[in-house]
Amino acid sequence: MRYRRLGSSDLHVSEIALGSWLTFGLGIDAEQSRAVVDKAFDLGINFIDTANVYGRGAAEEFLGTVLEDRPRDSYILATKLYFPMSASDRGLSRAQVEKQLDASLRRLRTDHIDLYQCHRYDEETPLEETMEALTGAVRAGKVRWLGFSEWPAERIRAALALPDIEKFVSSQPQYSLLWRLPEAEVIPLCAANGISQIVWSPLAQGVLTGKYAPGAPPPRGSRATSEEMGGWMDRLLQPPILEAVQRLKPLAAEAGLSLAQFALAWVLREPNVASAIVGASRAEQLAENAAASGAAVDPALFAEAERIVAQA
Repeated sequence: MRYRRLGSSDLHVSEIALGSWLTFGLGIDAEQSRAVVDKAFDLGINFIDTANVYGRGAAEEFLGTVLEDRPRDSYILATKLYFPMSASDRGLSRAQVEKQLDASLRRLRTDHIDLYQCHRYDEETPLEETMEALTGAVRAGKVRWLGFSEWPAERIRAALALPDIEKFVSSQPQYSLLWRLPEAEVIPLCAANGISQIVWSPLAQGVLTGKYAPGAPPPRGSRATSEEMGGWMDRLLQPPILEAVQRLKPLAAEAGLSLAQFALAWVLREPNVASAIVGASRAEQLAENAAASGAAVDPALFAEAERIVAQA
């Protein structure tokens, strides 16, 4: 496993991060989940990403239990806030930052969060209020560093311009061979301001593993067949996309990689990407993905892959 510095922070995170969206506390049972976490440590993965809203606290609760006996300096823990936790609890107001942070700390059974992230931008709360509350959390020692997910470039610029606040060190966008939108504005802006990308859905919710064949039903037990985990995949399961993905397999083979490893290596080719978040329901699945760290791939193969998916 290789490691990269996270923005202007002092954190060095594994190139592959363990995510918990739709898995821990929700999509897979506790025994399987524990095996995945144990495997992550065996593989050298030191970066674990979650959010309060994942399973309405269930993912944090699980991680708090499974990490409790490990040395706190053996992992880097990231969580988020914004989405509704109840009918009245949502957003990035000062009151919500304070309430949700304390609740996450309790569930995670820790006295600090290494990376606390705004899960989206809150249009209903003044940016100054949010940033002052987050700054207070850092200066109180409850949070080490700050990040955001899916903020537009103009909001990032506005946050950077505020005086006497703790600066962001990470951005968490959706980014993959099938979703390259961050390249236009967000990545260049962040690269110029000491902010790294932590990529979610680098495998396009499993589509870039190549396991979904055009014209065939999804494999039994796959995410697309799960009521809890497959609800966001319709856009990706279109025949032109699936056909393009199948055409990537020979390129991955030429690189000596599985298609999933090839897709992860493509994301990691971007210097501003510090880590790619992967979810896993099985330990062996995580091991395959982790092998993408440090993979050397001919740039011509990546260029051909980009040409293929651009035509889908």
